[in-house]
Amino acid sequence: MSGKNPSPRDVFVGEFRREFSISADEHWILDTPGGNALYAAAGYLVWEKDTSPGILTRVGEDFPQSWLEEFSNQRINIDGVVVLPQALDLRACYVHQGHQSHQVEDPIPHFSSLGMALPPGLIGYPSQTQTPTGRRSAKATSIRERDIPQSYLTATGAHLCPQDYISHNLLPAVLRQQGFSTITLDPCSSYMDPAFIGDVPALVMGLTAFIPSEDDLRNLYKGKSTNLWEMASELCRYGCEMVIIKRGENGQYLYDSGTDKRWDITAYPARVRNPIGAGDAFCGGFLAGYRRTFDPLQAVLYGNVASSLVIEGNGPFYALQAIPGLAEARLAYIQGAAREV
Repeated sequence: MSGKNPSPRDVFVGEFRREFSISADEHWILDTPGGNALYAAAGYLVWEKDTSPGILTRVGEDFPQSWLEEFSNQRINIDGVVVLPQALDLRACYVHQGHQSHQVEDPIPHFSSLGMALPPGLIGYPSQTQTPTGRRSAKATSIRERDIPQSYLTATGAHLCPQDYISHNLLPAVLRQQGFSTITLDPCSSYMDPAFIGDVPALVMGLTAFIPSEDDLRNLYKGKSTNLWEMASELCRYGCEMVIIKRGENGQYLYDSGTDKRWDITAYPARVRNPIGAGDAFCGGFLAGYRRTFDPLQAVLYGNVASSLVIEGNGPFYALQAIPGLAEARLAYIQGAAREV
């Protein structure tokens, strides 16, 4: 895929989705662009006004061309979007409950409860039940080394959004060989399972930041530890510079191995309208902040603000419509939101 934006300094590796969701006020949003790579890029663009992030992903030939053009118009470099000569089912259906969104296996009961017929776009929607993936199991959307375009080889930073285990196990080494010096990774729930605990050292070794959710990290260490700080410290001993634990509306924990400091950061008090992509937008904002300041705590605050802007509206690009200076004002507001523990 070829776009009009310059070669990126930072690349987001993940997936695109065709999103169907029902909001807290029972309003359905049908077949809109989404996916972890897109939300992460949007979080990055909250801060980077003059830099085009690149996206490395795979889509089918049935993915809307008009959406790819829209992404390019939003200053995203789409050279790394590999269009396969086949259709790929990239649908994802979400229901919001409070400040959380949940991907549902069967959307029919949710439409029935509102007296609505299942829209044509969700006919044949597949079960999205997550089960631990095999160590050698690759999907059609799994990124291969050959997918990296020449225009991305001048980049030096990358964030790996949730994907299958085999992609996360292979890509960091490939990117380091290509000269990427900053690599962050958000693990997929499908392999954050006690059965994979022995694979964790190789997964996190050499990462700049490992960024799991609290629920995923607790599940990984089930039966071994209940102390989040102990988990973070152990992960850093395997060769990871820092661990950021995403805690939803409760904010984030940061363990910085370089200073051996622990931080508890409060989430910006946003008005939540649509929580889809909150964690991904945080990761994008974090990467932008870290590349700008090289200060882990400041980078978490950048991610915190990016996430707060995304969840106040629908879709990944809502945050980019914010009034000028709003992100900076929120950053100044939450400077005192971090507490060393």
